[in-house]
Amino acid sequence: MVSWIGHIRRICLTPSANQALLRKRGFPERDPHAKACLEMAGGSFIEGFGVAAESSTAVEATGTLARIDGIRRGFAFEGAAMAMAIRDALPLGHRHHVADLLAAADDHTYMIHVGVGWSFARLPRPLRRAAAGGLTDPTLTWLALDGYGFHQAFFRTDKYVRQQYVDPDPPLPTHHHPEYAPHAIDQGIGRALWFVAGADPSRALRLIKAFSPQRHEDLFAGIGLAATYAGGASADELEELAEGAGRHRPALAQGSVFAAEARTRAQIAQPHTETAVRAITGLHVTEAAAIATQSRPSGHTVDGQVSFEVWRRRIMLRWATETSFSLGVKDGS
Repeated sequence: MVSWIGHIRRICLTPSANQALLRKRGFPERDPHAKACLEMAGGSFIEGFGVAAESSTAVEATGTLARIDGIRRGFAFEGAAMAMAIRDALPLGHRHHVADLLAAADDHTYMIHVGVGWSFARLPRPLRRAAAGGLTDPTLTWLALDGYGFHQAFFRTDKYVRQQYVDPDPPLPTHHHPEYAPHAIDQGIGRALWFVAGADPSRALRLIKAFSPQRHEDLFAGIGLAATYAGGASADELEELAEGAGRHRPALAQGSVFAAEARTRAQIAQPHTETAVRAITGLHVTEAAAIATQSRPSGHTVDGQVSFEVWRRRIMLRWATETSFSLGVKDGS
């Protein structure tokens, strides 16, 4: 068996276990439940990274990852995708590790796309395109920049969260619609805000409101996804989050719908998934997941718009219609 972990560590700084601890990151530990949920996510990511770095093939890695508890498995595949993307970027061996992982673990396709984006933050710029070479879905490819945005806000919190930094020249997983990159990155930053806030809705709302208003919608979508997928808050707290989203409630719901579909497709929905989806969207997990699958477009562009953004808009409209939510709400941020 060929071990790649040494090569990966020489090329870039890889995540280590203690870096996932809230205390290490300077994030609040508001209660044991929230702390356990958030640190479990980071620890599982790192576990998956190690499995993929040490495995001979994507099929072998998938077999090992499939035995991880369902609550942790998605995060593990996210970490595995980062390692496989780095392997594709290196001038060693073949360059279809990510493609092989997607073929072997199609039910985790969303998390795999997100995980590839983590590699962009750790690789030298000339290697990033090769890292993204295995991503061929024109709609889901944008999730890689969601992963990149999460990484930057999680590890470079002062710059990306407190200073609200915007990348002037971000990595691009596709040459189509480069102008959309800041939106995809902000969706990832929004996901990270749930961790930065220690899964505290009140703190998360304050963090978002510190950003310029034009960024709020993307940030709320990311928070909705993280709050649903990772958990850490009660139903009452999530209802507070939904109320606080104000006119961006549809974006928050869209993120929750994404999370519902990601966990449903992978057959790893958890009790906290149902709790969050119900509190944020008013729907059952299966209903929310169906909205995502039924709304998804194909191709890079739909009527001149980025297909990923068209997908998000369709979900927001469908949710607002089914729940009789007024898109003209004026209160909130």
